[in-house]
Amino acid sequence: MTIWLAIGLTVVGCYAMKLAGLLVPAGALERPLVRRLAALLPVALLAALTAQQAFADGRALVLDARAAGLAAAAVALLLRAPFLLVVAAAVLVTAGARALGG
Repeated sequence: MTIWLAIGLTVVGCYAMKLAGLLVPAGALERPLVRRLAALLPVALLAALTAQQAFADGRALVLDARAAGLAAAAVALLLRAPFLLVVAAAVLVTAGARALGG
């Protein structure tokens, strides 16, 4: 029952956040600072999530096959490869590193 209570509270919280976003006056959204933050915040969050998933395992810092795949994706991006090729490079390098490392 505790899980369902947590799910219900999460649903209510998400709905309240969405409703609060809809109630923000249009004038507040037109400010240059707000526009700039809205453009940069998703990139920063995605970078933080990527780093956390690639280099963390619980509470410890780890460098394993995920880091090698991320490095391969970064190299592919620097070489201006298409997105699917970037993903394929990351997958192949990660799989190869896991196969070699056990």
